[in-house]
Amino acid sequence: MRRDRGMGTRLRQFGAVLVLALVAASPAAAQFLPEGFFATLPEPGAPAKVEANVLSYDKSSDVISAQGRVLMQYEGYSIACDDLRYEQQTGNLNCIGNVQLVDPAGTRYTAETIEVTGGMKQAFIQSLTLTTTDGARVTANDVRYSSTLETVLNQATYTPCGECIDAKGNRIGWKVKAAKLIQNADTKTIYFEQPSLEVLGIPVAWLPWLSLPDPSSKQSNGFLLPRVNYKQIYGGRITAPYFINIGDDTQILLAPSLMSRQGFLMAAEWQQQFDYGSFTVKASGLYQLDPGAFSELGNREWRGAIQSSGRFQPIADWTVGWSYSAFTDAAYFDDYDFSTADWVTNEVYATHLSSDFYADLRLQEFLKLGQYGTIKGADDAQAQQALAVPNARGAGYFDLGDWGQVRANGNLLGVQRDLDSAATYGTKDYVFGYEGSKTHASGELVWQNQIIASGGVVVTPYLGLRADVANYDSGDALTAGEPSEQFLFAATPIAAVDFRWPLFAANGLDTHLLEPIAQLVYRGSDTSLVGITNDNAHSFVLDDTNIFSYDRFTGTDRQETGLRANVGARYLANFSGGQWLEIVAGQSFHLAGVNAFGVDDPVNTGLGSGMEDDASYMVLGARGSPYAGLTLGAKLQVDPDGPRVARAGVGGNYAIGPYSVGSDYVYLPEDAATGVPVDQHEVTVRGSTPLPLDYWRAIGSVSWDIAASEWLEARGELIYDDGFFLAGGFAQANGATHETPNSVTFGVQFKLKAPGAQFDILNY
Repeated sequence: MRRDRGMGTRLRQFGAVLVLALVAASPAAAQFLPEGFFATLPEPGAPAKVEANVLSYDKSSDVISAQGRVLMQYEGYSIACDDLRYEQQTGNLNCIGNVQLVDPAGTRYTAETIEVTGGMKQAFIQSLTLTTTDGARVTANDVRYSSTLETVLNQATYTPCGECIDAKGNRIGWKVKAAKLIQNADTKTIYFEQPSLEVLGIPVAWLPWLSLPDPSSKQSNGFLLPRVNYKQIYGGRITAPYFINIGDDTQILLAPSLMSRQGFLMAAEWQQQFDYGSFTVKASGLYQLDPGAFSELGNREWRGAIQSSGRFQPIADWTVGWSYSAFTDAAYFDDYDFSTADWVTNEVYATHLSSDFYADLRLQEFLKLGQYGTIKGADDAQAQQALAVPNARGAGYFDLGDWGQVRANGNLLGVQRDLDSAATYGTKDYVFGYEGSKTHASGELVWQNQIIASGGVVVTPYLGLRADVANYDSGDALTAGEPSEQFLFAATPIAAVDFRWPLFAANGLDTHLLEPIAQLVYRGSDTSLVGITNDNAHSFVLDDTNIFSYDRFTGTDRQETGLRANVGARYLANFSGGQWLEIVAGQSFHLAGVNAFGVDDPVNTGLGSGMEDDASYMVLGARGSPYAGLTLGAKLQVDPDGPRVARAGVGGNYAIGPYSVGSDYVYLPEDAATGVPVDQHEVTVRGSTPLPLDYWRAIGSVSWDIAASEWLEARGELIYDDGFFLAGGFAQANGATHETPNSVTFGVQFKLKAPGAQFDILNY
């Protein structure tokens, strides 16, 4: 379980809401009713039920009130009014404003005011049921409220689902019971005697006592809700967090864990608040009782980690901070469920953000998590990771009104590695970064303006200048393939013009937009690898999202060069029945100068992308919905020299009511130049369906390699979810080409849910 603010709100309401039950009898009668009417009401036994929009307590007048069309029901009687007021000094309980009283026979009485007495009042005192506006229900057989801000509830229950019985009579959801619940606003604690948890009407957990911080206060001491987990390598695990408030600005969270296989693990977190920011320090560690349960790095007696992070805003628009992690081994975080990330980044940074300017400066170290060594230089995998010192970028925007806009951006990247970062895919070698140090500074200043010409043609001229300065120092003696020490300076003038002609048509409620697009882009340089080594422009796939871009490289170490023409069109249709369709198609032509995508680099960026020839691949992207519940999408690359399909993908999903089915297909042809040894045809089919049993659902998916005639991954899930309680499990089998080949994994989960809240009680 974990502490949840939504549940805290409901617990807090115990003190300010259930005090409505504290009334003392004061004989009186409403004059319009028959004499002795209230005296004939049944004796208290069954609970009284109260619904109201607002419940409050006025300490100055000692009046507890419920407002907003209050409804009180008991033994077939009901009273509705605008305001239910209990005066603690006099003991009077009054319904005021537009009062309607209905007896079990259906007789209706109306009045402006009724003083509630007799059996109904006693029932309200002794057995209260309160239904909140979000459907949750709180009950207590006895409530005591004092001016010392202590509220005591005897035989209290809380359910987020009201009676927790559905329309078919099925038991759903969950319930918390306590023999006694005490809220002390002075010590800011909630104390439970004999608390228990029922799920689907079945008792599943019980404690002799439990003390928790009052969720109405963020600064209170006490245990948080415990967390239970299981993993084969450490066995059963229970964590009991304890919160310590040292002051308004200082908090400590202790999270001891006891594991059946590995023993005791201690984790702690220190949070410090300031007027302009905060910092956090986390530490954890243990002496493993069974180190042999872990392979490789985890097979050691002592393991642990320390982490720190901070964030401050010293002046307006500026944020500074840091993040740092150190550990005994890189597998520790995942083994003990502190993190499932593949990387950790140690950094310090400063960021400026305003309406027209952005700047970010970082000093970064990247470490891999998993079965990798800890010290750079002592382990190949960690030594291949980069130090980015610095990694800075900035951008500014200036509006010139009718004269257009001016944009400026700059980047400064310093990279240091101890070893080459390289891999082989198929028979193709890739080098993602060379050992040594590199510094690359780049900046770009551009102007553009949008002009609407006659006939509705939109013309956008674009002028710019880019400058690059880079230096590379290989460090030790050169190895095969490494570049030599060198310095580079390049200035690249940029000129472009974008033509678009939006053509709009309407037929009743059907609308159509056809927009032919033509671009001419010139980048006056023959130097594409402006970073000397390519550390941040590794990936590129030509498709409908970048066919009309002026520079398609994803990072600053590469740039497009020469003269290009991009032509194509966009079509968008919306139909009266809710159907829609969008299509984008285009092609790029290299007209003059050096084609940057034909310039090889060790990362093979652009190789096999379809941009290395004078006429690029033709690209098509389409997506739409032909009717309700069905969505379709497709992407296609066509090599005009074949013609042949160079890459394709298609997918769709259909959902109707609780049923859904979908499928995706991806095709990638053989290409030895990029390390793809054979054609790849991969298809995934997925589906979800309810089961004959109420609230049960089955979810499944399978991925299949058609070319190799073997499955890649199969996964099945079985889930029960009634909206308040979720329980489920999954099993997944992985094929030979998966990241974890020829393996089977499984897991289970249990969650308690409430309006605006969720408690994870088990994840395995």
